[in-house]
Amino acid sequence: MKHPSTRELYDYWQRLRGSRPAPERTEIEPSDIRRILGDTFILEVASRDDYRFRLAGTRVCALYGRELKGKDFLAFWKGKDRDAIATLLAAVSQDAAAAVVGMSGRSAHDRDLACEILLLPIRQKGGGYTRILGSLAPMSDPYWIGIHPILSQTISSLRLIWPDERPTFLRRGDDLDIEAIPVVDTAPPAPRSEATPRPGVPVRPIPLHPWTGHPNRRVGHLVVLDGGKNN
Repeated sequence: MKHPSTRELYDYWQRLRGSRPAPERTEIEPSDIRRILGDTFILEVASRDDYRFRLAGTRVCALYGRELKGKDFLAFWKGKDRDAIATLLAAVSQDAAAAVVGMSGRSAHDRDLACEILLLPIRQKGGGYTRILGSLAPMSDPYWIGIHPILSQTISSLRLIWPDERPTFLRRGDDLDIEAIPVVDTAPPAPRSEATPRPGVPVRPIPLHPWTGHPNRRVGHLVVLDGGKNN
């Protein structure tokens, strides 16, 4: 996490959740994060393909030159990036993972702007993780923010952080619809170069993380590096 707003929101969320996978929606107090409210937003999880802005800070709206309430978060992404973000949002809303996304936005006058996005699960009473607390902050502050809106955006990096500090499943291959392979034991898995094959699907090598020795996972055309809350 590079941006101060990202780190502050993540630390706040961590304090609220304690040993739980995620805090309750009623525990979020805007006054506690007033310094970064302009960079924050809340998504409502309507379905796997529908994540609507319920609230969006003034600085987030300024990036796009419009009010974002009611807009679909997935509609801001195209092609493989949209598929990758949909998979990330499913991990956040279904498995209580946290996600950090590096984004490159392209403005109306063809200027690029690097941004960082944070996605955090929030538990809605009686409804599971149907809210996502997030932030979207530019890595620089060019003069044209609020004048020339971002019209398109692409993923430059992504990372999932699991509530138990390790992945609860591993994915193999480039396709987003490949089945999850559950981790049975609680000990860290031994390094391996191949995943357990499914019938009729050829085995492809999985690259190992250079620090942990554990398999990296792919989301679309991107590699996911799993990390814990202490990283």
